[in-house]
Formats: sequence, structure tokens, C-alpha cells
Amino acid sequence: MQAGGNFIDTADMYGRRGSGGAGESERIIGRWMAARGNREQIVIATKVGMSTELHGLSADTIRRGAEASLERLGVDHIDLYYAHQDDPETPQDETLRTFQMLIDQGHVRYVGASNYSAQRLSEALSLGEQEGLARYVVLQPHYNLMEREYELDLAAVCERYGLACIPYFGLARGFLTGKYRPDGEQVDSPRASGVRENYFNAGGFAVLEALDEIAAAHSAPVAAVALAWLLAQPTVAAPIASATSVEQLSQLLPSAAIELSAADVERLSAASA
Repeated sequence: MQAGGNFIDTADMYGRRGSGGAGESERIIGRWMAARGNREQIVIATKVGMSTELHGLSADTIRRGAEASLERLGVDHIDLYYAHQDDPETPQDETLRTFQMLIDQGHVRYVGASNYSAQRLSEALSLGEQEGLARYVVLQPHYNLMEREYELDLAAVCERYGLACIPYFGLARGFLTGKYRPDGEQVDSPRASGVRENYFNAGGFAVLEALDEIAAAHSAPVAAVALAWLLAQPTVAAPIASATSVEQLSQLLPSAAIELSAADVERLSAASA
């Protein structure tokens, strides 16, 4: 809040084992807002569909999921409610009709989609327009300098329908912060093994080299430059990046003020191609 941020992204399944489990993230956010009385200043996004207890996007699952999230958050409405992942087993009109019911009831303001293919997303958007059902206004895909599949077809869907793209894993699970180096110290993180398996290769090191060069030119943190590259993409409204400390947050905030040149963007894009 002090740095101007007012958008919180969570999900019904977020929470560590031994620390409250699934739903604990929503409970923490709810307690935080209640203690400060700042609900009206906060935009809350949460999700339904991937929890082991409430899996899929059937009408019953969405209704129960929304009710539980509202209770944990301690609010009377959710600003942005995501379908956390596509559910091929449930007809899309059932999903969208239920989302529309929640909107009509005032429990949800807007709905978004995450982890959808371009074809399924297009079908949902077209169905929403034709049948007067809920229409997704946001897509949250896996997208960053190391994961660019979004550009193949989802970006075109977002552009065609006017969806805002809010990518998750904007820093490739921490790889794009620069803390992972081939000759550096071991990183103590539950994501470290996956990062090394997927990104410790010539392509990953080429991206780090480009980030180092541009970060030095802008006197900015490497992580901020990686997020600034995402912000420079035509359909991206804002990237999602996680921080576990105030110190980490300070490495992310400058991204909003960095103005990458066309040459900077091309250099990074070419390195990660």
C-alpha cells in the first residue's frame, strides 16, 4: 500500500501444509484487511477450480468455492474471480452461467480465465457474447522471458477480444531475478530444483546475460528489467511477481518506472527466442 499497490492475487488452494493448508492465503488477507479497515482500497482477485477439495468448474463447485472464499476473505464480494484452469468435463455454458449468477447476485464483479488454451478461451468468449453469459475480461497465463508459448496464439485472442493479460510466474520461479547463476551459491528454495532443471542451459544463461547488460544500463535490478519486458508487451496489463520479504519487493517495484527502449526489448526478446 505504501508503494501504491492495491491489487492482491490469491486462490482458494493457496496455503502451505502445516500452516493452515489450502485457503490459508485468503484467511491471512482477510485478517490483514479487517485489521486495517482498508477493504475499499483493495482489489481482490481469487480463483476456483484447482483445489483438491473443490476441483473443476461445475455450477456446484463454483457456487461452493465462491461462498468459501468470501467467508475466508471476510468480504461481501470478490472483485475478480478466476476460473483457475479449464475444465473440459464441464460444459462451458454451465460455467459461464454460474459466473453470471454470481455477478448478478453482487458476489463477484468480474471474471477471468487462467490456464486455458487459445481454442477453449475463444469458445468461452464467443459463447459469453452470443448467450449473454459472463464474459472473461482477464487472462492469467504462464508467461515470462523463459516461457513464451503465450505469444503463439493466446496473445492474438487477448488482442481480438480486448482481454487484459496478467501473467503469472513473471520471474520464471525466481530465475529471472539473477540469483541463480551457473557458478553461484546454491539457492535455498523449494523451486530451486525445478529452476535448475528447466533453465540452467545455454538459452537461460543468454537471457541472464542480456538482463545484466540492460539492468546495468538502466541502473536497475535484474528482476525489475525482466518485469519491465513483460510490461512492454502489447497485451500485458501487469505481471504477477512474488516476494517473500521487503528486500525482495524493493527489487521489483522499479519495474513500473523503467522505460525500455525498442532496442532493449528486442535484445531481450532475441536472447530468449
